[in-house]
Amino acid sequence: MNNIKLGFFDSGVGGFTVLKSILTRHGDVNAVYLGDTLRLPYGKRSVSEIREIANEVVTWLNYQDISALIIACNTTNSLALDIVKQVSRVPIYGLLESVHETIDSSDTKVGVLSTPSTAFSGAYKKSIHSYKPNVTVFEQACPSLVPLIETGQLNSPELRSAAKNYLQPLIDNAVDSIILGCSHYPLIEHIFIDLLPDKIRLIDPSQSLAKKLDSYFGCPQDLDKFIPSFSNVQFCSTSDSFGFAARAQHWLGIDTEVKLVSLISNACVL
Repeated sequence: MNNIKLGFFDSGVGGFTVLKSILTRHGDVNAVYLGDTLRLPYGKRSVSEIREIANEVVTWLNYQDISALIIACNTTNSLALDIVKQVSRVPIYGLLESVHETIDSSDTKVGVLSTPSTAFSGAYKKSIHSYKPNVTVFEQACPSLVPLIETGQLNSPELRSAAKNYLQPLIDNAVDSIILGCSHYPLIEHIFIDLLPDKIRLIDPSQSLAKKLDSYFGCPQDLDKFIPSFSNVQFCSTSDSFGFAARAQHWLGIDTEVKLVSLISNACVL
């Protein structure tokens, strides 16, 4: 287990939710986490940009001696999975490939909250229908959420109003559950819960993804055993490393060094 090192990447802090789910299930895992803050948010970028970024990010991660790659970004997972597979030298784990396992057999209507790029791709609908063809899927683009989350405007009227507006079409369509189709969204799960009827379940795909890593770390005997520790996680960002460290302290409760990364040179600038 000590020889296993996971590589994570996202445009910013959203992937913290995926990292935390895996550490909660599997303990003190060795990992490197890259936040590509220079090009945040991915969700408003073109398909060609997302695919170019994926090539650069995965190429950089290839140099970090990782054992497996975690795509902690739904937008990349939706639009550039083929690029990631071509470039990566190690096994790949994504959120989209895990989501079907989280849907109850009784669910007939499922909503998906995601970035505009992910919603446009229809990737969640395709993934769900490949396993559960009779489920009706409603995909809702949420362009305002990631920028508001990244700038820490969690208690702002703007964030609550935006969340309410994005949820309403799904409520109107009487969905049974809602998938948080962007790794940033579990960070504001409490707002969604407050705005939703009790009968609608929220689904975080990162929890199913964490189970897939049992093949590396084994199935935990006591699922309540591990309190996430980030002592063996190296954090990197492509801009504003001090600001990213502050966000890590806010979201993860840790005081950590963040290395500034140049994807072009594949180097960490200390």
